[in-house]
Amino acid sequence: MFLSLCLAACGGGKDSASTTTTTTAPALVSISISPANPTIALGLTQQFTVTGSYADGSSAAITKDLVWSSPGAVASIVQTTGLATSKTLGTETITATSGKISNTTKLVVQGPYVAVTAGGSHSLVLKANGSVISSGLNRTGQLGNGTANDQSAMAAMGTVNTWAQIAAGEFHTVALRTDASLWSWGFNQNGQLGDASFVDKLNPTKIGTASWIAIAAGKSHTVGIKKDGTLWAWGRNFYAQLGDGTVIDRVEPVQIGIAKNWTSVAAGAGHTLARRADGTIWGWGSNLNGQVGTGPSTTVTTPTQIGTATWVSIAAGQNHSLAIRADGALFTWGANDQGQLGNGALSDRLNPSQIGTQTNWASISAGSKHSLAVKSDGSLWAWGANEDGQLGSGNNQTQLAPLQIGDTKNWKFISAGLFHTLAIRTDGSLWVWGRNSDGQLGDGKRVSLNTPTVLP
Repeated sequence: MFLSLCLAACGGGKDSASTTTTTTAPALVSISISPANPTIALGLTQQFTVTGSYADGSSAAITKDLVWSSPGAVASIVQTTGLATSKTLGTETITATSGKISNTTKLVVQGPYVAVTAGGSHSLVLKANGSVISSGLNRTGQLGNGTANDQSAMAAMGTVNTWAQIAAGEFHTVALRTDASLWSWGFNQNGQLGDASFVDKLNPTKIGTASWIAIAAGKSHTVGIKKDGTLWAWGRNFYAQLGDGTVIDRVEPVQIGIAKNWTSVAAGAGHTLARRADGTIWGWGSNLNGQVGTGPSTTVTTPTQIGTATWVSIAAGQNHSLAIRADGALFTWGANDQGQLGNGALSDRLNPSQIGTQTNWASISAGSKHSLAVKSDGSLWAWGANEDGQLGSGNNQTQLAPLQIGDTKNWKFISAGLFHTLAIRTDGSLWVWGRNSDGQLGDGKRVSLNTPTVLP
């Protein structure tokens, strides 16, 4: 008995049968591509990834045995990684295949431009990759490229690719980077650069250590709003355009009042406008033509509220002003000797006056003596002085009332300089027109244009 138990316990007798378990992976049912139908700017890349859905209801990222393809006319894609590189404007079909399962998505490639600013006779353009290109008059370094040489073609302004906002005055430029730092360059005769000196700068120079959310550049002064909502100004102050209650130039930013709810600013030749978070707008500075909008044509030395309406947008020209009310109505005031107010007359206005009855105005910009606006339907309108074709109407005739420019309805961003205009369409393309004697249109020529012309 002991022997038989030992044999059984110790492995004697017949071998026991072994069992093998085979696990079958669930079948792949479908795949999805992420991101779906993205849009990128020309010159940038897009990384695609794939997620698989399986018969057992599970899902997981697919990284192996995956093949990517595309026609390649608009963008090329790396077959093994899913990284697409833009080549030209348009739409590309991107296909991902895993075994016998495939799916597609669309990649839209737009123009690389996202913002423009037109100065006195110079221009700067912000690209989607955070870099800036510039052209035009540069004798005081306003192009920020390290030289004092004019240039007629758009060229890169250094190698920095972290720019977020740009604003051009007559001969100087200010900008914000993505870290909210403030930079300035160009003419500094009145301290408009804010670096505590009167020395011109050929390259962007950092101003202080504060964080900023908005900037505006006038003829020779600069205005900004810090992250805490406080308002600051510096530069020329002969007309009290800084709003600090004096007519003394400031070479460094000085706080204006104690309010902490400012949201946007606009600067003209000798006056300034600003908006608060409650929708009120305020003006100060030279008011000879009523451009401050507070009534009597006397200089206003500190921020003074303009009416009681609620506003969403402001713009300051040389000696005139524009604003859009919360209901989409357009108002103008100030100098009107070239019809820049758009009211069909040539007389100045001391207070905001509505232009027409339409309430579908979306954005505005004011130049020396011309004005631009985009309606909510994307159409472009212009009026005022036009001796250099700055209205884009195809001729050089002054317009006393808003005139639609072409029939295109995809305008997105506009900026009026002294005598030239820059604009961006919703497809990211850059358009220029007006005076070009200093190369401010950036097309490599010095011939003025009276119709919007696309730059490559």
